[in-house]
Amino acid sequence: MSADSLVRALAAELKGEVRADDATRAAYATDASNHRVVPLCVVLPRDADDVVRLVERCADADVPITSRGAGTNTAGNAIGPGVIVDFSRHMTAVLDIDPAARTAVVEPGVVLDRLREQAAVHGLTFGVDPSTHNRCTLGGMIGTNACGSHSVAWGTTADNVDELDVVLADGSCVTLGRHGGQGDGAGAGTPLLEALAEIRDGWLADIRRELGRFPRQISGYGLQHLLPENGFHAARALVGAEGTCGLVTRARVRLVPAPAARALVVAGFADDLAAAAAAPALAAAGPLTVEGMDDRLVAAFDSRPGPRRRPDLPAGRAWLLLEVGADDPAAARDRAEAVRRSARDQGALDVHVVVAPADQRAYWRIRERGAGLATRSADGREAWPGWEDAAVPPARLAGYLKDFRELLDRYGRQGVVYGHFGEGCVHVRIDHDLLSESGRAAYRSFQEDAADLVVAHGGSLSGEHGDGRARSELLPRMYGERIRDAFAAYKHAFDPLGRLNPGVLVDPAPLDADLRQTISRPHTAGLAFAYHSDGGDLGKALRRCVGVGACRKQSGGGMCPSYRATRDERHSTRGRARILAEMLDGGLSADGWRSEHVKDALDLCLMCKACSAECPVTVDMATYKAEFLHQHYRGRLRPASHYSMGWLPLWLAAGRRFARPLNALLDVDAAAALARRLGGIDPARRLPRLATWSFHRWFRRRTSPADGDPVVLWVDSFTAAFAPEIARDAVHVLEAAGYQVEVPSQTLCCGLTWVSTGQLDIARRVMRRTVRALDRRADGDRPVVALEPSCGAALRGDLPELVDGDGARRVASRIRTLAELLDGRDLPLRADRPATAVVQFHCHQRAVFGTRPDRALLERAGVTVHGVDEGCCGLAGNFGFQAGHYEISKTCAEQSFLPHLEGHAPDAPVLADGFSCRLQIAEFGGRRPVHLAQLLRERIEPSGPDR
Repeated sequence: MSADSLVRALAAELKGEVRADDATRAAYATDASNHRVVPLCVVLPRDADDVVRLVERCADADVPITSRGAGTNTAGNAIGPGVIVDFSRHMTAVLDIDPAARTAVVEPGVVLDRLREQAAVHGLTFGVDPSTHNRCTLGGMIGTNACGSHSVAWGTTADNVDELDVVLADGSCVTLGRHGGQGDGAGAGTPLLEALAEIRDGWLADIRRELGRFPRQISGYGLQHLLPENGFHAARALVGAEGTCGLVTRARVRLVPAPAARALVVAGFADDLAAAAAAPALAAAGPLTVEGMDDRLVAAFDSRPGPRRRPDLPAGRAWLLLEVGADDPAAARDRAEAVRRSARDQGALDVHVVVAPADQRAYWRIRERGAGLATRSADGREAWPGWEDAAVPPARLAGYLKDFRELLDRYGRQGVVYGHFGEGCVHVRIDHDLLSESGRAAYRSFQEDAADLVVAHGGSLSGEHGDGRARSELLPRMYGERIRDAFAAYKHAFDPLGRLNPGVLVDPAPLDADLRQTISRPHTAGLAFAYHSDGGDLGKALRRCVGVGACRKQSGGGMCPSYRATRDERHSTRGRARILAEMLDGGLSADGWRSEHVKDALDLCLMCKACSAECPVTVDMATYKAEFLHQHYRGRLRPASHYSMGWLPLWLAAGRRFARPLNALLDVDAAAALARRLGGIDPARRLPRLATWSFHRWFRRRTSPADGDPVVLWVDSFTAAFAPEIARDAVHVLEAAGYQVEVPSQTLCCGLTWVSTGQLDIARRVMRRTVRALDRRADGDRPVVALEPSCGAALRGDLPELVDGDGARRVASRIRTLAELLDGRDLPLRADRPATAVVQFHCHQRAVFGTRPDRALLERAGVTVHGVDEGCCGLAGNFGFQAGHYEISKTCAEQSFLPHLEGHAPDAPVLADGFSCRLQIAEFGGRRPVHLAQLLRERIEPSGPDR
């Protein structure tokens, strides 16, 4: 059967999706490793029956299969040349939770945090928690035997699996569990179990001698679970098989009681060696975690742009995070104090005890972002996985780290170290040169020497992520021939023809084969943006995405709203970055910038900029999409929406003169429908009405105070055209705070609408005009206050990337939000009317400016903030207006602000500074939101004649 015939047959027979388009294949060609293998197609099965039919068809066609969850694997375990089976789209259910038995039955695509949320209702949790817990799937955790920070207390995934339903390579199904011994228990007497019993008996002494020596010995197959003393547990033996033996369609896992209260002890040490030396004794003290990180990781965290803040760390250059749990806060605090004393006894220089949950999360945020943070050092060097998670017995960790540092020095390399020090497992990203042949040769040599080093310390090549394509070739350096023969026999018992995840564990691919960096080359010519942080190289910018998949999280923060709406990998920030990289490097087609597949993949990007702040390596998809649109339509006719909404500031400037007749015309259904059709606007979208009075005319006629600190008020096109009352109220607030307000006499624009539609040559001209007007010698460093967050973000972020020169940088540095300017300023606010406000913080504000000043200012005004920090409002400038985007826009609203509105009284104030946010809230939420300037004006003085 040909490849095309197989794809057609699968599409006809399966209930799930079968995708063979270039964009999908590009998105799935990589995971979070250094490797790249382009698949034949991707299948998203609906249920176990789909999986059985898929495997049968692939067996007939002799096509390999690779299982995939969230694709966060760092060793190349989730990529393959045939069919990729992605369980994370449909097979995502928690089928049952038994609180009495403390078990859960799940499908393989369920995200760990979803299971934990449902288990928490019963006071339980799944104890294994990798740092990717908000997007990793149970199936992926089973595939790699994931562990996470709490493994010192609750073990590995294998320790917490009771039973697995598995589809074998021939399409047959088997249920594996604890069988007690060959011939006993569920499934007894099957050919597979008999084969496993023969493997156990044939290599009994070898398994006992070489496998299961310490908890984080993850490399290879877990044959120690087949030993009689371990209950011949075939399910646990399969955990960590990396999809090479079968496709898991259902799992019964164990749950553990969740501590009612937790406290965090943060201990600072002189360096990572001192922290590693202290870890075993501290693990023996009974904490739930013993996690380590060094000052390089913290420096990488601090170097990221955006409004990020981290908590103060104790004195030292390396830190252990020691979490304790108890039944109540007082008991947790007592245990934390005991651990604090133990840390002091083990050489800690300084120790903090953290009890507030929000403060604990702030510390954990640094550690959990490690895989992404370590990818770019504070000075901008690129670093890579590969030697990512080796482990040694904890007592030997300090010695191993010392020798490992010497190995790095010998190769002239640097690495950011962090990980599970309590169990001897270390994560590290190293600044290898993977872009040149000589660099890749050195990488191979380093991997071999590192393997020999970890073996010399009695350790394991992998401590939780599996061996994959990065380390399977090195297994002979760790295991003798007898154990390797046992591994081969185990693989053959499940998959005699080697169709499942070929190239991994048994008959491995070379560790330096299929490196994705081999096709990467500089892309610096003819670009519109400067890409200052990446040396002007868009290719390097796209290499920021190493695949950690933070954009696939389903809750917390704003990234990535379109992925949350569609659950389609192509619509994740990672998927789009990989598709763009393949386009630039010519990996799939020769269409380049003209590619329709790439355009379609980028179409649903809202350009919300959440990724630029929330991605650990600050992938900025909004910028990359604008660049693509600029290049794609260069010299070509554009969609109607680019002319209607991209040029909207000019249309608004002209339309304001005829506001009343235009509003009357839009009240005629036929006229409004024609306007939508001609403008490329979705027919379901309401069109806003123009204001019938002019702020600029009002401002020129009034008498301003004669003194005060000068400030420039930036009145953007949207505020001027649709809500001039906001600018008027902002003037009163600024004057009440002691400012003398200036408004530019000429109409200026930030260029945002041209940026968001990829008309970057025009955007640059518009921005240069703005720079000339604002960068006057007389202005000095006086602040420029932007009332519309997206306009402020464009001036602070996009301006210096599109317009070169000191003037653009000076103007960008002067941009402030209203709350930033008023933060700490003496403002006569009345706090005698306490209220709780639902606040929709604009995505661009969260990404570029942050929300701390707004929250502090509202607190001073007696307003309790119920902040909407999830997702995006869904309108996102021109996105929600464009034809074909209405339903996605609505879904984003349903996942963002609508649930918050439903939980508050109808008369509760709703605050939204963004014009798009206010429109979306009014349309889908039925509320009339106000701007911060309006709320503050109400709390400074009663209504006056100006209002």
